[in-house]
Amino acid sequence: QVQLVESGGGLVQTGQSLRLSCVTSGFTARLFSVNWYRQAPGKERYLVASIDATGTSTNYADSVKGRFTISRDNAKSTVFLQMDSLKPEDTAVYYCYCPALDHWGQGTRVTVSS
Repeated sequence: QVQLVESGGGLVQTGQSLRLSCVTSGFTARLFSVNWYRQAPGKERYLVASIDATGTSTNYADSVKGRFTISRDNAKSTVFLQMDSLKPEDTAVYYCYCPALDHWGQGTRVTVSS
């Protein structure tokens, strides 16, 4: 059974950091790219960052470039999203997604207070 399980969300203040984790199981994650999306209340879900299967190619939304870093540890079947210099507008539910399998995690909530 394919699973992506996010964790690491929480409540932080502006300027602080969080590290999200997406633990995968039920498939050979090292063969596939994985994306992080987020959805703020009342807004569309959109792509924040993506990483290829080997971890050598990454892409970021302009709104997070320079502040967020996506990485992966294929030995642990885990994809990370390091979020630094957080802003209130980063408040959202963050989801990891495997495009090749069209499978989403359940999400983890991040709240950044001003």
